[in-house]
Amino acid sequence: MSRTTIGIVLNGVTGRMGLRQHLIRSVLAIRQAGGLPLADGSTLWPEPVLVGRSEAKLRTIAEEHGLTDFTTDLPAALARPDVQIYFDAQVTSARDKALRMAIDAGKHIYTEKPVAETLDNAVELARLADAAGIKHGVVQDKLYLPGLRKLARLVRGGFFGRILSVRGEFGYWVFEGDWQSAQRPSWNYRAADGGGITLDMFPHWHYVLEQIFGPVRAVTALSTTHIDKRWDEDGQPYDATADDAAYGLFELDGGVVAQINSSWAVRVNRDELVEFQVDGTLGSAVAGLHHCRLQPRAATPKPVWNPDEPTTQRFREQWQEVPDNEVFINGFRAQWEQFLRYVAEDAPYTGDLWAGARGVQVAELGLQSSREGRRLEIPELTR
Repeated sequence: MSRTTIGIVLNGVTGRMGLRQHLIRSVLAIRQAGGLPLADGSTLWPEPVLVGRSEAKLRTIAEEHGLTDFTTDLPAALARPDVQIYFDAQVTSARDKALRMAIDAGKHIYTEKPVAETLDNAVELARLADAAGIKHGVVQDKLYLPGLRKLARLVRGGFFGRILSVRGEFGYWVFEGDWQSAQRPSWNYRAADGGGITLDMFPHWHYVLEQIFGPVRAVTALSTTHIDKRWDEDGQPYDATADDAAYGLFELDGGVVAQINSSWAVRVNRDELVEFQVDGTLGSAVAGLHHCRLQPRAATPKPVWNPDEPTTQRFREQWQEVPDNEVFINGFRAQWEQFLRYVAEDAPYTGDLWAGARGVQVAELGLQSSREGRRLEIPELTR
């Protein structure tokens, strides 16, 4: 069996997501499995080139994982003929410039979202990539979560009948950083650095809604900063200028209404950090990161409103768990494998830079809706 090596510049591996999900649990996991099998019987072997700003951090990561190829010189890495793919997991504010450099170098693009801080820049990136004739993709990890894959299976199987609504709850309490360290980087809470939960999470919700339920046609949102003072990684106080909560109402084709709350200032009283409830004429389901429970029409209870007496019904116990029925690998790895097959053998792929631009569009319109206090329709993007 032949083996083909594909060089991948991984920029941003010193960050939490770049290191844990993309390097360790995706690229290195593929290598540990012996490479990625292709349709022609050959194997694709990813060869990472680690890129970041700190040579010391890069060296430590490389030594811990048996790697030797790392550099702080992105232009030099992109100039290498043995590199075919550029991946970006940097802070949002640094992404646009690096992606343009990679496109100019003729490399295929795979990137975290949001792809840019503005819609204009996101659209320009997509057009530049198309003109360069390269393949491009954007991380859409939520679609590969076991819970949402089970939910998508129910949609495809017609379980819901006519879908009426989607309700999503996402978030958790991110400590301010004074008496307990924050579990997210401080740049997330500074608007000048590309922070804000609307720009971070609305692109996620857009591709979840678009890919599982249908096109998003309008948005009404309220974005706010609940906690306006936080402490950074050095224990220094700073003004939190970016929104830490966003409450969105999305209108989809077919009259489907989606309500999704996102917050870094909420304490969790649900089974998982994100949950979606879908209600339809023939049944309902609740999906999280891993689990999915359903309640069909024939098994729907008939509660009666009576505020004078405590209810005796145990509503959570009236739902049935959806079985796995397959083995779910790490969602980031699953999409990496899909993108690598797209590059190596032109396998089907939908999450391109245009999908990323649509995500930025709904975030930008969500912020505008919040500022202006009104509903905004979402126009089609012109390629």
